[in-house]
Parts: sequence; structure tokens; C-alpha cells
Amino acid sequence: MTDRPSSPSRPSNRRILSIWLARLAIDRWRLVEGLRAGEGADANPQALISETAHGPRITATNTAAQEAGVQTGTMLADARALCPELAVAPADPAGDRALLEALALWAQRWGPWSALDLPDGLVVDVTGVAHLFGGEAGLIADAAQSIARRGFAARLAIAPTAGAAWALAHYGPQGAILQPGDSLDQLPVAALRLDPATVLVLRRLGLKRIGELSGVARDALARRFRNHKAPAANPLIRLDQLRGLVPEPLLPVLPVDVPLVQRRLMEPIRHRSLLDQVLGDLCADLVRLLEGRALGARRLELALWKVDGEVLQRRLELAAASRDPAHIAALFGRKLDDIDAGFGIELARLRAPWTEPLPLSQRDFEAAAETHGTSLAACIDRLSIRLGPDAVRRPVPRASYGPERAQRWVPPLESESASQGDLPFHARPLKLLDRAEPIAVLYASPDGLPRRFRWRGQVHEIARAEGPERIAPEWWRESSTVRLRAYYRIEDGEGRRYWIYRAGLADDGRGGVPEWFLQGLCA
Repeated sequence: MTDRPSSPSRPSNRRILSIWLARLAIDRWRLVEGLRAGEGADANPQALISETAHGPRITATNTAAQEAGVQTGTMLADARALCPELAVAPADPAGDRALLEALALWAQRWGPWSALDLPDGLVVDVTGVAHLFGGEAGLIADAAQSIARRGFAARLAIAPTAGAAWALAHYGPQGAILQPGDSLDQLPVAALRLDPATVLVLRRLGLKRIGELSGVARDALARRFRNHKAPAANPLIRLDQLRGLVPEPLLPVLPVDVPLVQRRLMEPIRHRSLLDQVLGDLCADLVRLLEGRALGARRLELALWKVDGEVLQRRLELAAASRDPAHIAALFGRKLDDIDAGFGIELARLRAPWTEPLPLSQRDFEAAAETHGTSLAACIDRLSIRLGPDAVRRPVPRASYGPERAQRWVPPLESESASQGDLPFHARPLKLLDRAEPIAVLYASPDGLPRRFRWRGQVHEIARAEGPERIAPEWWRESSTVRLRAYYRIEDGEGRRYWIYRAGLADDGRGGVPEWFLQGLCA
């Protein structure tokens, strides 16, 4: 960016509400654990940790831990040295993200659309809706009270742009409202949403506040940060976004219509036979709803409301998308054996939060499998219900050039990520050893073809050899001392074929004499 945009790209009357959930992770952990999050919640130091390559690291802290000197990003061992009474619990970033998405939908009561401001913020467009709350001050007060009732600590601000609202929410007074003509020059440069390295560079240059950037020639800053294209690394981009001189696209959070059916019962039911009948009706209703959308269910949740107000919940995950009501009802039936209906169940609800596209007609292969017995997916479902989800595993390919890492065992319900087909491979043997076994090889030259090898006490004369196929170490997984592999497909005098490799080269500087190993057996 070397030139200032010629004209603003935002309407002058736009208003953005920024909500910063200052302690989202620690507050959510308290809600999940059922801990009190009101007055006195910060009496004891608490922190959340995540596992890293160098050990546990602090990811979130409460006020008491911060006052004791524990900072986010500190190693747990260092934090224990500063605060021995620190209580820790594992962090759940996926759960925090899911909660933030739910809060974004809930926050649309204050505006027509909302967006995520990761990792712990929300942005709501409140243009033209402030009068419904008695003005912008009333809107902020209503939002602050509503968020506090849900157990979260938040800071809020309203400004014409998302960047300005973020700056006020993080570095301005609580409930700040930026009016036309107001200035943000007194805020620190960190309020521009810059990464720590860029903030450090600006401070070393003596630029500590936003207003001080205006005193520097724009061309000079453009030359200094000309190689920084990311907005978080370029103060000029962030400054223009703050002032609304360049657009800042925001991705709204849209609600997903979850397929749901329910039955309100005229009389509470207590007997299992009646409950099975209601469950069958719910499965049939849900299947008709899924057929209309050409979807199949992968995860289903059943909720039963008892007369005394207690809610019984059961969840079911399928190995493949399905719209078979009998199959779903039979699987749920096994999960209802321990149901205590008490004085009776008066409401039953079935929903499918996880669905996948499924054609309206099943494939012939699946239909034939059902005719002759059972399909693989149905078999996996039944085994998982009977033996538990951890007792059933299936192999899936993994994108790795190392033969011993080319596949892994996962639960049957886990979706595949990277595919082995994405990597170009030569022919592989039908059987790989669990662990490559060392062999003694006689060869004509250090880089020549092998002539004879000894394995498990027997000497094999090599009649034919093909190779080498070289596989370099995966630097993103392995250390720098791992050696290059040269694989050979060989055949001995009796017609048996093997897959062997030489680990390292004679002068690679990563060890002594190269070693030989037998990796697999060919047909």
C-alpha cells in the first residue's frame, strides 16, 4: 500500500457493535464444570492449559492468576514457580469456537447480522436499530446485562467501523460510543489489531499511539512495511480500516436449520412398549423430513421430557449417512434399556445435528448387501453399540511418504482427512512388517545393487534387483538426523521377493556406515 484511497468505502451512518468476551475460555470452563462465576470467582488462581511440543502451556487465566504473575503463553512449569497454588484444567478450543458461534447467533437480537471476531469476540451490525433500545447507550446497557446473565465478562463499544469498535472495546472505556468527529489518536498502536512483532517494531521506532502514526510521512511507513501484505502486519492497512477508507469484509454467521421432529403426548407414558412406538413414529417423521432435503443422518439426538421436568437425552452416531427408520429405531432401542420414566414422559424430540447429502435412491450395492444380510455401515453401528465406540477400528490412508506411517487406525465414525492417493507412490508390497528388521547385505559398491543378504539366520542369494526408490526424510515430522532411504525390490534364487532399504549414504554426515533393513514381503 503506497497510495491513500481516494474516497471512503463505508456509509457515514454505519454503526458496528463490538463485543469482546474478555475471558471466554475460562468463563466457559466454569459453566461446563458448574463452578460459580459471580462474586469471588477469582479468589483462587485458575488457568487453562494446552499440550505443546515443549510441554503444557497456559492458554487462559482468571484475574487472580494474572495478579499472581501468570500470563497467557507461559509454560506451566514457569507458572507453577510463580504461583504454586495455581489450579489448571485442559483447554477446549473446539468447544470455545462452538460456543462463540452460538453466541453470534444469539447476538442477532441487537442487529440484522453478526460475525465472529476470533478468538474471543463478536461483531454486530446495529445500524438503524439503536432507537429500539432507547439509543446506543441503552443498546450497550441491554447487551452488557444480557451477556452478564449468561455468565460471561464482556467489554462493548460502538463505532462506525469494525476496526474502531474493536479498538474501543479492547483499549477504550467500558461501553464507549464513538461519535462523528471523535478521535482515537490517544489509543495505543496495539489497538490497530496488529501482531506482536509489528507492535514491537513500531514501539522501537518511537510510535506508541495511533496519533503518532499520522505525524510520519505515509510514504516512509509504506517503504518500511512494503513487504508485509497481511493486514495484521501492516499498520497502514489497519489504519485505513480503522478510519473506513478501505473495505473490511466480514463473514456473517448464518443459522443452520437442523432437521427436528417432536411429539407432544396427550397422556404421559411409562411403559417401554409405548416408548418404542413413539420412537418409531419419530424416526419415520424424521426420515420423511430428510428425504425432502436429500439428506442422510450421521448424528441423532433424542430428548425425552419427563413430567417432573427432568430431560433424558441419548445420542447416536452412524458410520454412514442413513435414512432407514427401522435401523435408527433399533439402535436407539438399545440405548433406552436403562430409561427411568418416573411419573411418565410427556414430550419426545428427535433431531439430526449432523447430516450429509444422500441421494433419494440407494445404490444397488447397498441394496444387495441389505438383501443378503447387512450392510457394512449397519454392522459397524451394531458393533459400536454392543462393544462400545472404542472397540471398533478401521484403517484409513494417511498422507505420508514413510511406509510405516502411510495408514492409521481410527474409530469408524471419524471422517477421513488426507488421502494416500494424494501422494505419488510406486508399487508397494502386499505385506509390511510391523517393524523393519535389520539385515546384513553384501554389495559390490556403496551405492551399487545388493548381491546377497542374511535375514533371520539364513543367507539369500539375490537373483534380481530393482531400484533404488529414494524416500527423503519428512522434515516436518522427523529430526535432522534421520537418514535418506533407498528402497530395492529384490528376488532371491528361490523366487521369493522382498522389499529392503538402505538407511543413509556413506558420506551424508548423519552417522556411520549405512544400515540395511527388510521392510516388507512381495507376492
